[in-house]
Amino acid sequence: MPELLSLIPADLLPLDALLLVAMAGLTSLMTATLGIGGGVLLLVIMAQLVPIAALIPVHGLVQLGSNANRALMTRQHIDWPLSRRFLIGAACGAALASLVVVQLPLELIQLAVGGFILWMIWGPKPAAKTLSPLKTLMAGGLTTFFSMFVGATGPLVAAFVHRHSHDKMQTVATFATTMTGQHLLKGVVFSVVGFSFADWLPLIVAMVLSGMLGTWIGLNLLHRVSSVWFNRLFRVVVTLLALRLLWQAGETLLPRLLS
Repeated sequence: MPELLSLIPADLLPLDALLLVAMAGLTSLMTATLGIGGGVLLLVIMAQLVPIAALIPVHGLVQLGSNANRALMTRQHIDWPLSRRFLIGAACGAALASLVVVQLPLELIQLAVGGFILWMIWGPKPAAKTLSPLKTLMAGGLTTFFSMFVGATGPLVAAFVHRHSHDKMQTVATFATTMTGQHLLKGVVFSVVGFSFADWLPLIVAMVLSGMLGTWIGLNLLHRVSSVWFNRLFRVVVTLLALRLLWQAGETLLPRLLS
């Protein structure tokens, strides 16, 4: 038992680490089954438990494992031309982000993550329309750049993937592939700017393994699950958690503004 406890990051309680491992599996199941949403939910849960300085890089590496596993399991359905164009743009966005990414104050990250998630859940959705190759490149670049600051751009990437005439398996596979590349680039950028993943690696590995199990279960449920009520519940839960982040940021910022 002491050996296991030594693998948990010093800033995290053992029960919190166990909860994160369980949530990694549940949110991977959710994304594999519904095609979207798990990354956002995991980000909001992690924001309540993980130190804010580690939130976006650790979430990105966990999502890298989850999406790579899902892409591997659905590789025969991937739209490779679309994925390649997106990832070329993503590489450009990551290169630009590496020049400007900085460690923002806690309350600003809380505001950015909370506000962005609310916009993703309740904001206007792009019209269904196939993107040109140039716009696909731009989508990869912009979403990858912003993912360095707000974390879960999955719903935004999914909006672009869903514009193309894919069946559900093609959508899940292509989305997983584009997000794998985006999170891989995010890990590279945060390593370059000095974030140390070493203390978090055992937890990340445990969360990825849990995510693999969740993905396998979710893909087997893909054709059986009606997403209507689940999506409604998801929107309510994520909204409440995002509002909690905004409340926490407000508790810090308001006294400063009023003083």
